[in-house]
Amino acid sequence: MNPIGLQTNAGTGTVALVRCPDYDEERVFEALGRGLALLGGAGRFVHAGENILLKANLLAADAPEKAVTTHPSVLKAAARHFREAGASVSYGDSPGISRPDVAARRAGLAKVAEELGLPMADFTTGEIVSFPEGQFMHQFNIAKGVLACDGLISLPKMKAHQLTRFTGAVKNQFGCVPGLLKGEFHARMSDMERFAQMLVDLNRLLRPRLFIMDAVVAMEGNGPRNGKPRQVSALLLSDDPVALDTAACKIINLDPMLVPTNRWGEKMGLGTCSGMTLVGDPLESFIVADFNVKRTVGSTTGTMNSVVARIIKNLVVPRPVINASLCTRCGTCVRVCPSTPKAVNFRAAGKSAPPTYDYGVCIRCYCCQELCPESAITVATPLVGRLIGR
Repeated sequence: MNPIGLQTNAGTGTVALVRCPDYDEERVFEALGRGLALLGGAGRFVHAGENILLKANLLAADAPEKAVTTHPSVLKAAARHFREAGASVSYGDSPGISRPDVAARRAGLAKVAEELGLPMADFTTGEIVSFPEGQFMHQFNIAKGVLACDGLISLPKMKAHQLTRFTGAVKNQFGCVPGLLKGEFHARMSDMERFAQMLVDLNRLLRPRLFIMDAVVAMEGNGPRNGKPRQVSALLLSDDPVALDTAACKIINLDPMLVPTNRWGEKMGLGTCSGMTLVGDPLESFIVADFNVKRTVGSTTGTMNSVVARIIKNLVVPRPVINASLCTRCGTCVRVCPSTPKAVNFRAAGKSAPPTYDYGVCIRCYCCQELCPESAITVATPLVGRLIGR
């Protein structure tokens, strides 16, 4: 049975905030149970006999302590609660690089799956799905494992992000697009606003029933892969991804309106920023005021085919930079670059030297920074951009 279209209403705007100090399995299970109870219980979101897919954040094959992926304790707690409600449960995601099974093993999710007997859904092959109701996108290539389930429950990780400032509930569904096909979206939609509209339409198509954000330990700084873990001690739950992401932004002292998926999510009817209702522990008790995240105004808007826009982009728009002392010349950045020709590549010296950028070709999608396994790539603002206060 296809999950698409099972839910016809937008989220309620209610966000449950629950304190969870660490990843002890029983404490996470108890905290998640409290959060579910605040929203009406697990039975409100699943029914006996249904096949429910837990869509984790499995960006890359990184250990749980790096705070890159959904923690195994959160996956385990969610699986236990929804199984107790009578559902059959599977899990999965499509990493930016590496096979899903390899990433799941490294991230500790495979071990939990083996303990509970959770099958891994097919996120390697996809199928074109039409979406005539889309306001920006009218079709997507969706992983077959997503299309095969009765309902989708999303398990995002709270992280800073170099393109969208913050990645959470709305962006987590991007992993429902199989493998390297995600790079095509970055190539076609290097503008942050267009990329956000695509993500909103993707969520409107898939309509996850519930979002459970792992913010026990979040990631700040050079996210979504190479930042630093930061204790937040929270689980956030909602059937409204826009409201959930808005609450998460408030926790990390980030204006929610600076996150394009929040703005477009409300405009396009996915959820609410302004009508959010909070239940559970007080939001003020979670705030991390000095959380390292980009708070400056500015985006990569504009027509990138324009000569003037290209010049402005190269002078002011933040761009990826390789730290040669950290680069191992593995070539990951070259492989994942969606530009044609490649914006980052090995030049005449081959792999005897780190790759270099052609910023005239670079579309500022930051795929290279996002997936560099050595934290060797950061995003830096050119001098002119710094001078004008971008």
